[in-house]
Amino acid sequence: MKQYVMFDLEKDASNQRKHGLSLADAAGLDWNALRIQADTRRDYREERLVGYGPLESRLHCVVFTPRDGAIRVISLRRANNREIKDHEQS
Repeated sequence: MKQYVMFDLEKDASNQRKHGLSLADAAGLDWNALRIQADTRRDYREERLVGYGPLESRLHCVVFTPRDGAIRVISLRRANNREIKDHEQS
């Protein structure tokens, strides 16, 4: 299922430089199939979630927050080897 995503343009440019992916690509994730957990590493002053799911047949990690009926994407990157292994074992 396609999900309406929004993001900050400066953050998108930063994500493209760092990870080679546009935050707009997160719209292609199957949001109903994501494995999602809360990001509790620190107080972000809003609910922040981390999801893992395939995008173009490769596991990706997306950090996001629900906002105004949409998904505000904070980061999108390819999952690392540890995350892939953890995902396969769950």
